[in-house]
Amino acid sequence: MKELEERIAQEGRIIDGRIIKVDGFLNHRIDTKLLNRMGKEFYRLFGDLGVTKILTAEASGIAVAVIAAQYFDVPVVFAKKAKSDNIEGGLYASEIYSYTYNRKVTFLVSKQWLGAEDRVLIIDDFLANGEALRGLIDIVDMAGAQLMGVGVAVEKGFQEGGKRLRERGINLQSLAIIEGVEDGKFRFRQA
Repeated sequence: MKELEERIAQEGRIIDGRIIKVDGFLNHRIDTKLLNRMGKEFYRLFGDLGVTKILTAEASGIAVAVIAAQYFDVPVVFAKKAKSDNIEGGLYASEIYSYTYNRKVTFLVSKQWLGAEDRVLIIDDFLANGEALRGLIDIVDMAGAQLMGVGVAVEKGFQEGGKRLRERGINLQSLAIIEGVEDGKFRFRQA
């Protein structure tokens, strides 16, 4: 998505050669008009697949998923990172390693909100090593649901997550894929 690439090029920063910082428009302060256009693009890519639920991870994936969900006219379920007293019944749980927080995290989804009848689209803001997406895919599998695809706003193409998912035959669509940074400028994968 050219507009997203342009915003990353204009406002994004890279920290320590591995952290892509786009918090000015994607995951801290949110440009809702841009996210709205991203939601339309996800619908263009996945809208004919009969999606019944969108699944994402707490917290920064929620905004992208919710805006996209309005085009699919389906609910969003997000995997929580901590059990709260208001979660009733059984849980699907998948442990992942969070590179953002530098620790293990357990994704939790109530069995009440995801089941075998669902056709699930996973949407998230970032894909790097693929740990978060692995955990979400585990939850889809535990529910007996059908994974229809994975939509990602920004993929770090210089890390292995996207490659591994594509090798598994997963329908992965990333709106912007960063191949690397040269002389302080982002280099994007061309379609």
